[in-house]
Amino acid sequence: MRIIFLFQRGCLNISAKELQINEEIRDRELRIIGSDGEQLGIMSAAEALKIAEEKNLDLVKIAPQAKPPVCKIMDYGKYRFEKAKREKEARKNQRIVEIKEIRLSVNIDTHDFDTKVGHAKRFLADGNKVKVSIRFRGREMAHTNLGLEIMDRFAQACAESASVEKAAKLEGRSMLMFLVPKAAK
Repeated sequence: MRIIFLFQRGCLNISAKELQINEEIRDRELRIIGSDGEQLGIMSAAEALKIAEEKNLDLVKIAPQAKPPVCKIMDYGKYRFEKAKREKEARKNQRIVEIKEIRLSVNIDTHDFDTKVGHAKRFLADGNKVKVSIRFRGREMAHTNLGLEIMDRFAQACAESASVEKAAKLEGRSMLMFLVPKAAK
């Protein structure tokens, strides 16, 4: 594996895997595929390079692990441009799901509860996961059942826009529950 440094507009890009082209191919026998996809058979690298140069194209090794290695006659510059274009399109279409946290308490009042539900619904509408947590302090540890009731009530309040990914579970002094948008499931 070679590492090639490419300089573009003042930034440094490092390409970890670059295909072998033209004179870089040193194998004795190669399976050659033509520019329009037809099999040209098994031949030496020199013969294949001669055919590629006649068509004013490049010889590119596309499957080095095969026996014999597979090479294709193509316009390498056009291939790299289209590959970069596909990768850019894939990056543009991907969405990173964030996890937003809502913290409740065992003795939360009605209005505060409704406000937290509103925040959770807004996060879920944006397509994010919501982590709901309750931290038990001191004597509250003796009443974890109250925390479970609050979690169930919270899940019921968000039921139309979310589904429970991970049910409420006590982990140490905290009770956690994960909600995901319904559209995602």
